Amino acid sequence: MIIYPDIELQKGRCVNLRRGRSEEPIVYDIDPIEAARDFAAQGAEWIHVVDLDAVFNQGDNAEVIQRIIGEAGCPVQVGGAIRSMERVHHWIDAGAQRVVLATAAVKTPHLVKEAATSFPGQVVVSVDARGGHVVVEGWREATIFTPVDFARQFEDVALAAIIYTDIDRDDDQPDSSLSHVTELAAGVKTPVIASGVVKTLEDVSVLQYLPNIAGAITSRALFGGTFTLAEALAIAREPAPEPAPFL
Repeated sequence: MIIYPDIELQKGRCVNLRRGRSEEPIVYDIDPIEAARDFAAQGAEWIHVVDLDAVFNQGDNAEVIQRIIGEAGCPVQVGGAIRSMERVHHWIDAGAQRVVLATAAVKTPHLVKEAATSFPGQVVVSVDARGGHVVVEGWREATIFTPVDFARQFEDVALAAIIYTDIDRDDDQPDSSLSHVTELAAGVKTPVIASGVVKTLEDVSVLQYLPNIAGAITSRALFGGTFTLAEALAIAREPAPEPAPFL
C-alpha cells in the first residue's frame, strides 16, 4: 500500500481545513517545497498536492506546485479545480505524473473519459462523500449520487485510481468508521486510495488488510506530528498475510 503525503496549499502555505472551511485553516509553519523534499527523503513514493485557492476561486498556487513537481524528488499528483482538458494538459506538461478530477468528474463526466483516453493511467477521480452522498465544489454542494454508483460509471475508463474521502470520518463524527471506504473498494474494480481516514498508525495497519485499497492520503497526522511518514511507510510496506485456506 502506498502512503501519499498530502500538501494542501492556501496562499502559498501548507494548511489543512477542518470541515472544508477555507476561512479557518490550520496553518503549518513549514515551507511547502521543504515539506515535499522531506517527505521524499523519508521514502515517499508519491506526493499528493491540492491547490485550495483554486478550489475556492481565490487565486492559485501554480508557482509553488510547479516547484514541488520540479524539486520534490518523487512523482506528484495534482488536484484542485482541474475542470478542462486545457488544465489537464497544463499539469501533465508541467511534469505532474497524475491529475485529480473531483467536481469535474461529477459535472462533466465526459472529461474524465477524454482525459483518461489521452493520458491512460495518469488520471484519478476524487470521490468526496458526506452522509452517504457525493459532494462537490469544495464539499459545499451535495449531489444525489452514492459513492459506489457514481464511481461505477468509470469502470471501463483507464483511471490510475479513485480517491475516496470520507468527510464524516475526517470531521471526527462519532458514528464514522472505515466501513464506507471498505464498501466502495469492494464495489469497484479500480484501485482505491483512502483519504480522510488515517488518524493513527493503527488506521494504516487496518487499511493495509482491506481488499482493493491501493493507498492512503494523510496530511493532518503527518504535519501535526502524530506519526512520521517513515513510521507509516514501515507499516504500509509490510507484506499482507495470505488468506487462510478453507478447511
